[in-house]
This record gives sequence, structure tokens and C-alpha cells, in this order.
Amino acid sequence: QVQLVESGGDLVQPGGSLRLSCAVSASGFVIYAMGWYRQAPGKQRELVATINIGGPINVADSVKGRFTISRDNAKKTVYLQMNRLKPEDTAVYYCNIQVGSSRRDYWGQGTQVTVSA
Repeated sequence: QVQLVESGGDLVQPGGSLRLSCAVSASGFVIYAMGWYRQAPGKQRELVATINIGGPINVADSVKGRFTISRDNAKKTVYLQMNRLKPEDTAVYYCNIQVGSSRRDYWGQGTQVTVSA
């Protein structure tokens, strides 16, 4: 059984910072990729950032230079440090992992990030 528990979403003013965390409860297989996606009202879910085992990172152009993704393999946790937040960053942020040789996807329940004055 795989469970992803997200935390860190909040209401923040433009220019502020937040740190999202996603802790994975699972054992017996390798977590190849960990990442964050977001979905704003009326829009499709989009990639924010992913980090693969061994470190290769992919970051969306819209957040490059402001958001940083990292992972702690020992804690099976992925983080998203979000700085200089903008109103357009408002969305539900979802944690995603890919596990096992089949790279099966698992998703968290989502955490709301609202950027507003």
C-alpha cells in the first residue's frame, strides 16, 4: 500500500514563500521519480517540477528561478520550496511518485496554495 501525505499549503501574500512537503509511506520498491503538479480552477493539471533518482531535475519555465524541488531518499520525502509567489501560482498542488520497474504513478490528495493580497 502506497500513501502520499502532503502538507504546507496555505494562503500567502504575493512575493511570499511556502514550502510543500510530501511524505511517502511505502516499502519494498524503488521510487524513481518524485514531483509536483498543480491544477488551477478551470485549467488542466500541469507539471511544476520533478526530480528523478540520482538527481535529474525538470522544472516548468513558469516557475524556474522561483521554485526549487528536492528529495530526501532516506525519509522518502519530496519538497517544493516556492519563493516570490505570484497570484497565478494559486492552485491545488499534487504530489506524484513513480515506483517500481513499471514506473506506476501514485498521487497525493492535493494541498491548496492561494496567493492573494
